Amino acid sequence: MKPVTTDLWAFEKDAKNRGFSVICGVDEAGRGPLAGPVYAAAVILPFGEEIEGLNDSKKLSEHQRDVLYERIHARALAYAVAFADEREIDELNILHAAMLAMRRAIDALSIRPELALVDGNRDPGPGIPVETIVKGDALSASIAAASILAKVERDRFMLQMADVYPEYQFARHKGYPTALHYELLAKYGPCPIHRRSFRLEPRG
Repeated sequence: MKPVTTDLWAFEKDAKNRGFSVICGVDEAGRGPLAGPVYAAAVILPFGEEIEGLNDSKKLSEHQRDVLYERIHARALAYAVAFADEREIDELNILHAAMLAMRRAIDALSIRPELALVDGNRDPGPGIPVETIVKGDALSASIAAASILAKVERDRFMLQMADVYPEYQFARHKGYPTALHYELLAKYGPCPIHRRSFRLEPRG
């Protein structure tokens, strides 16, 4: 078990020392919502590249994520974002759908990585070596970058869905299980992008 470190390049440096030259970070966004796809991103950064403000997407404001989204696009060697939609989530379950989205993101990279640093404790099985890192979005620069791309892309999709299905107010909750979302579900029932395999009413 590697010690917790504030050096966002520690895992990448360790992988370099073990002979891996092309390393991507992988993370997902949207496992918890009641509606919409689960997104994943894969990012290859120039080794040691310092991107000001880079951090776990959950610790950043929407504005900070938007700024970093543009910085990552401008400075990454390669990046890709993919998703598994609500039908695939219902068919596969959310865990397997998230793994599918991760594999799709890795496969879509314009540069084939030699190693994937993946947030969490599950290997998505991309056909290349994988190192899983619990809370990796706060510990690895590459994973942090992926977390931001996945989060921003998913949020932007849900903003589009807010125009398609205005009665659900997706712009306010992005599909997450908030009191408002449950209230609107009770009033209108599920729409086509709701995950039917999820509990769509509040507990107790």
